[in-house]
Amino acid sequence: MIDPAQDLDQTCDVLIEGGAVRELGTSIEAGDAEVIDAKGLVVCPGLVDMHVHLREPGREDEETIESGARAAIHGGFTSVAAMPNTEPTIEGEEGVKFVLGKAAEAGLARVFPVAAISKRQKGETLSEIGSAIRAGAVGISDDGYPVAQSGLMRRALEYVKMFDRPVMAHCEDTGLSAGGVMNEGRTSTVLGLRGIPGASEDVEVIRDIILTRLTGSRLHVCHVSTAASLGFIEQAKTSGLNVTCEVTPHHLTLDDEAVATFDTNTKMKPPLRRKHDVSALRKGIETGVVDAIASDHAPHSPEEKDQEFDLAPFGIIGLETTVGIVMTRLYHEGAVTLSNLIRLLSTNPARILGLPLGSLKPGSPADVTLLDPDSEWEVDPRDFVSKSRNTPFSGWSVKGKAITVIVEGRVLMRDGELKTPGVRP
Repeated sequence: MIDPAQDLDQTCDVLIEGGAVRELGTSIEAGDAEVIDAKGLVVCPGLVDMHVHLREPGREDEETIESGARAAIHGGFTSVAAMPNTEPTIEGEEGVKFVLGKAAEAGLARVFPVAAISKRQKGETLSEIGSAIRAGAVGISDDGYPVAQSGLMRRALEYVKMFDRPVMAHCEDTGLSAGGVMNEGRTSTVLGLRGIPGASEDVEVIRDIILTRLTGSRLHVCHVSTAASLGFIEQAKTSGLNVTCEVTPHHLTLDDEAVATFDTNTKMKPPLRRKHDVSALRKGIETGVVDAIASDHAPHSPEEKDQEFDLAPFGIIGLETTVGIVMTRLYHEGAVTLSNLIRLLSTNPARILGLPLGSLKPGSPADVTLLDPDSEWEVDPRDFVSKSRNTPFSGWSVKGKAITVIVEGRVLMRDGELKTPGVRP
């Protein structure tokens, strides 16, 4: 069992009762309890993906809360945080309760809504942040769109401070990125595609750090993609600011040369950057500057992605590939220990979002993921349970997989097979 929150890395038994972890120890006598033999596996706190897009309401053809929660279980995640860029936008009490109600009906992975910063994400006026958080929102974000007005961003940071929730910032200066479809550099020039400079992210990261210093609030920087941005975040942390950040599996493993095939599944925002940036992000994983790994799961229909590169939408899915990709390219390549990887995928995301999860301490909710670090498999989109298939990792051979997933004491996947959701205890 590996539980970074308790600094545990040892062989032991876990007793689950009434939806909670009751006891940890060796040779636990559990009477007639159901026994799951985890020999050869790693038992860890349920994985938490703090950045996904579930498209409901508005684009249920691409994903629904139910299908996304099922994909999360299939990928090893017991909890996800759903971004608000839907139609209509998730904002206020009504929007948050809609997401929570749909998630409860599905009875699969926990789904925690992130409410919009601004009304309809237009960046003009603040949304009903207080009522959204009281209804259950774990943070606020206009992800998918940046907050262009510095004054509005300041007010959002000040307002959310009283609730001790993070502002989850999509850092992009659209004056610099407008019209771009991939990273600006040598590769974009060779391919004849319009570029998005790294500076479009960097300047917004600097601005939001300055505003965080001004307000004393909490800032979480979404999907960091450049070496410069990560450097600014490191400086902010060193100076004592409450700044955290996440990095995606694709920004840790792919660079802008992957776009040379013109495969629209390599088109995302922020775009794939230079090899130098990839190396810096991986270094940030090793040094602890990066707090979390999040998929930025962004489903799109085949019809939308099957267009010219310029016209196709930004975004790829990742709930069902994250574990395999990061275990292969980070853990098995020696860039991170298994304990630190679980910290990035569970303990830290739960802490940032203020969730009572990310640990198997007795009394904690029984959200558990069982991993097989040595399971070898090939990424085949036909095997996904997500409604969408837009991944750049199709055909990759990976090593590491979620085998069994338990949410609140209910076994929702066992030996790789999804189960019918049971009643919450």
